[in-house]
Amino acid sequence: MLESYFPIVLQAITAIGFAAIALGLSVLLGKKGRRDGDKDTVYECGMLPISTSSPRFSVKFYMVAMLFVLFDIEVVFMYPWAVQFKELILTNTASLYSILGFVSVLAAAYIYALKKGALTWNE
Repeated sequence: MLESYFPIVLQAITAIGFAAIALGLSVLLGKKGRRDGDKDTVYECGMLPISTSSPRFSVKFYMVAMLFVLFDIEVVFMYPWAVQFKELILTNTASLYSILGFVSVLAAAYIYALKKGALTWNE
């Protein structure tokens, strides 16, 4: 039984070995130059940078992104059910109750997000 895992283990060991060899060679053969302030600055058209290149975003953007992913995944789960809706309802009423439970959890999550103010921008 364990013999069937041998090719996978061998491939993992080989991949880790190649990565370790590449990292080791880059450390040994790479240039070890002196770092100063001019080499660490960003050069863009001869202009010195005024501020940091990555501005800070509000947490609201991340909240909306997470809610979008959450509801988008739930829509993906609902799509196959919607395609087969007529056949499922005629043959099996348990599928109707399962999707109603799923939609009710989705609605409860949406109402909870609204009550918590996750979608309001005026703060």
